[in-house]
Amino acid sequence: MLLVAMACAAVSGAAQAFKLEETSIEQIHAGIRAGETTCQQVVEAYLARAKAYNGVCTRLVTADGAAVDAALGTQRAGSPIKFPTETVGIRTLVPDFDRYKGKTPDYGHMEATLSDPSVKQQYGMVAGIAGARQINGLDTINLRGERSVSCKAECDAASGKLPAQCPKACEAFRKLPDAIETAAALDKQYGRNPDTQKMPLYCVPMSFKAVYDAKDMRSTGGGDVKYATDFAPRDGTMVSRLRDSGAIVYAHAVNSEYNGGSGDPGGDAKVEKPNFGTGGARETWGGATCNPYDTERETGGSSGGSGTSVAANLVVCSICETTGGSCRNPGTHNGVVNFVPTKGMISYGGAIGANPYQDRPGILCKSVKDAATVFDAFRDRKTGEYFDERDPYTALPPAFTSKASYVSAITPAGASKPLAGLRIGVVRELFVKIAPSDAAIIDGVDGQLKVLKDLGAELVETTDPQFKDDPTIPNVKFGFQEAMAEVIPFHMPEVLSWKGADGKPEFSVPGWDVTSRKYLVAAANHKAPWPANLNLRRIMGNPPEGPDSVTGYTFAFDMEKYLNARGDATVYDWATLNANARYFTDAKRASAKNWENKAIDPKTYDTTYTMKRRDAMRMAMIKLMRQNDIDVLVNPPLSTLPAKIGGANEPNRDLRSGFGYGARLGIPEVFVPAGFATSMIEPKYALSADGTRYDTVAGTKPTALANPLPYNIAFWAAPGEEALLLKVGSAYEAATHHRKPPKDFGPRAGEP
Repeated sequence: MLLVAMACAAVSGAAQAFKLEETSIEQIHAGIRAGETTCQQVVEAYLARAKAYNGVCTRLVTADGAAVDAALGTQRAGSPIKFPTETVGIRTLVPDFDRYKGKTPDYGHMEATLSDPSVKQQYGMVAGIAGARQINGLDTINLRGERSVSCKAECDAASGKLPAQCPKACEAFRKLPDAIETAAALDKQYGRNPDTQKMPLYCVPMSFKAVYDAKDMRSTGGGDVKYATDFAPRDGTMVSRLRDSGAIVYAHAVNSEYNGGSGDPGGDAKVEKPNFGTGGARETWGGATCNPYDTERETGGSSGGSGTSVAANLVVCSICETTGGSCRNPGTHNGVVNFVPTKGMISYGGAIGANPYQDRPGILCKSVKDAATVFDAFRDRKTGEYFDERDPYTALPPAFTSKASYVSAITPAGASKPLAGLRIGVVRELFVKIAPSDAAIIDGVDGQLKVLKDLGAELVETTDPQFKDDPTIPNVKFGFQEAMAEVIPFHMPEVLSWKGADGKPEFSVPGWDVTSRKYLVAAANHKAPWPANLNLRRIMGNPPEGPDSVTGYTFAFDMEKYLNARGDATVYDWATLNANARYFTDAKRASAKNWENKAIDPKTYDTTYTMKRRDAMRMAMIKLMRQNDIDVLVNPPLSTLPAKIGGANEPNRDLRSGFGYGARLGIPEVFVPAGFATSMIEPKYALSADGTRYDTVAGTKPTALANPLPYNIAFWAAPGEEALLLKVGSAYEAATHHRKPPKDFGPRAGEP
């Protein structure tokens, strides 16, 4: 009896060894093998966290701040979400509202969704709730009865006769197991001995940005759209491959609806009700997601829910998408690792895009090793390659793909001087402080460069006239200005003809006509100065407004291409989308209508420009690296801390456009937590002189943050250098351990 008691005690102790918070893929596998947990228990524990933490974190902004009636939203993790009745009066957000003479604001209000009139959602202006202990990161959880509106409740029953009122498509849909049933089936088949060589993501609950199609979950890109069937007819390629690798296709994550929608192209549809301030990553169906480190603040878009769901331990990893900064921003604002491989390495087949030439999936996890494990799982199981016939961008040369696993590139624990022999280039053009508010992140990352030296790397730096030279780091002999001078005069000479809003030339060199062949030839041969303001930051931005502007044809085209391929009986083009959709603000309504009527420009200047820029600037980037024997580049991933939801955005963000270089170049990047900011300079609203609008202005005084905000450090390299970046990123991560979970989202009672 004593031996039995000792054995029971040992089992009981073992059962408590597995910890869900901050767990890794490897730890889940170890816990299952040791009998400390089962796959079903892992999924149920994440469901318990979703029930506790995935609620509403925003309030309506109203004219008077009066309370509204209680309202319930869609079902999540077994219960309907509850909306707060308290509201925020607009006078608490903007100054001098009594003198405001503009259009009536798009005040916050509750409204029934079009997809499901029995549930409500917040529309119009919203503001974040301080200390909400909710993040609203997941818009749909793969749980039977709530994973689809088309087949909800009894229409998704696992057995019995399909009720007469249910669509016929539900007969096949309800045969698909949900997340718990999938986990139970894995337990039954593999028990404590899963084949993690065959299934490297065995029992890993993951979220996916809502733009990625899944056959067993609502897939509407976050939109409140009444499709004939709201689940996709087939998985997106990368969802399918992760499913085959043993991952639990667990939830869709809140995003900036339709990848942000690429703004408003202008047209007959006008905004009648202006919306002040930032809404962060927000959907009409799922609502807004909030930063787990400070729930008053935004998460970065457009993959906000992907960042928050990983940061707050609602999932193990998430798949984001980036057209410019849509993985980078939620990665750094939520303190999680972000790995985005070379464009084309991960298929985008079966997803809503914004710009096909730049759109690419990325991976958000809590560690570099987990991100590498997920990346390996994207390989075709038969060929070991990443090619997918659904995505022409995956037709890369085979040499781009490492034959060895990418996990094998991770720096071993305890390695001494693991970066010895590597030369890392510090990109000082991206350390320039355009505004005082840039200091927190830029100075923080600058202070981390010494870690790379301690790890054995040799540092060199580019120069910028707006950045004070660091005497401790040698300068490169050939910089971005010199490289651009060699490639732009032939590949993109039209850039030298850009004019500003005042009609004056944007670039000039004393004594030269920079648009002339004579100058272009001289500059290319380094016999004429290069314009000081035509630098890395500027070329990564867009042309000035005018006949050569980037017009947004890409989003108009790709959205309709997706709808056409999906083949839904009700929604199949822009016109039928708008006829069956509702939008969370009047501005979104107007922009969607204008996209519907966006004419196709046969010149497609926007596509031509982005293609030319990638080719020219990749050449410039790689030449700089080769000529200076640089292996990897490093800089801050962005310079601004997250704004308050409903508050003012930092002005002049276009001046920091260089931080979108990764998506524009299509090169691999790894972003790793690098610290926390303890103070920031908040932007403010200012009423225009004529009282018709509110502008945002930069603040001047730093304020201490009650809740410090995380930021990352960015590493990038030439196409195909994923293994090298993973080595560098994991070495830095092991030396610093900056990742810390948000304090308000700790383990729940009874959580393993």
